[in-house]
Amino acid sequence: MAAVPTLTAEGVERATPPGDAPVADVATGTARLGHELAARATTTNWLCSPLSVAYTFAMVRAGAGGETAAEIDRVFGFPEGGPHAAFNAIARATATDRVHIANGLFTQQGLPVGEAFLAVLASHYGAGVHPVDFARDGAEIVNAWVREQTAERIPRLFDALSPATRLVLANAIYLKAEWRHPFAERGTTDEPFARPGGPVRVPMMHLSADLPYAAGADWQAVELPYKGADLAMRVIVPTGDQTPDALVAPDVLAAVTRSLGSAYVDLAMPRFDYGSHIDLVRILAALGLRRSFAPGADFGGIHPGLHVDGAVQRATVTVDEWGTEAAAATGLMMLTSMRPPPTTVVRADVPFAFAIVHPPTGVPLFAGIVADPSDTTGGRRDTP
Repeated sequence: MAAVPTLTAEGVERATPPGDAPVADVATGTARLGHELAARATTTNWLCSPLSVAYTFAMVRAGAGGETAAEIDRVFGFPEGGPHAAFNAIARATATDRVHIANGLFTQQGLPVGEAFLAVLASHYGAGVHPVDFARDGAEIVNAWVREQTAERIPRLFDALSPATRLVLANAIYLKAEWRHPFAERGTTDEPFARPGGPVRVPMMHLSADLPYAAGADWQAVELPYKGADLAMRVIVPTGDQTPDALVAPDVLAAVTRSLGSAYVDLAMPRFDYGSHIDLVRILAALGLRRSFAPGADFGGIHPGLHVDGAVQRATVTVDEWGTEAAAATGLMMLTSMRPPPTTVVRADVPFAFAIVHPPTGVPLFAGIVADPSDTTGGRRDTP
């Protein structure tokens, strides 16, 4: 497949976010979003990148106006001044050789897109424009971009895209990091795990080390830092009747952060390797995001008449004795609510001509005149 050109807003460079960018507000809203998504999980194993979802809707927020913009802010907890500087700061703080964050905008060839919207995407999200033909190979091009940004952990984001698609916004996050304190491979043994459908034996890893640890009334938490990066996995285990989704509630996550202290921990944790596919439209609509998905949405800053017709995320994670590899990609598909009336009118209601041609050479294979469409014989005569 030929490389797709990337266009950028003229004269716009990546901005340096201010020191007071509202990162804490975005972090709180993203944690709440993750909890709401987890509470609506429909699979036994579930995985989501709330940050990837938030990135994608923050980008579309750059072209939203009126109540559409206000509703996005309410659902995602975006700050009143706009989330763009915060997401720019988050990318700069988290993106290392172990974490890769990418944003992409794919537009139908010839679709005019608002300059102010393009400038925000270029300056705060590092996103250029990839013009594509959605009726021909739009899904293939978006999926190829996702594969590249996630080191092929996510082979495709969209199974298909409507030929009527006008624009796709996508975010991809890829992480590959080694534990600062790796588990000993020889210490992994098959042990029981109390799954909801009954116990099953799984490869259980073991680690004894000085680790950040916290405990609440009905949970324990241990932090597993990654080598050479300001990143960590926090494993939160219920000690009472808490369901797992309750353990990613913002108040629990905040309590873990406040309570962490060093302890000599004997940790047993299974290897795991799985992925998720989430249709975000139904879930986000239940959370109150409705205008974005309806004809009449105000995304005039991008292009008149657009609304979000689909929103999906695919994510995958592998955890073993050496570390973690995880990836997520989120995409929004946008259509135009209605096309403007045609500016050119052609009525073949008088005698007319036609030609069937080979456009590259201009050679006419057939040529004809239609003077009476009701005459099906065309004056045809049988040859004796």
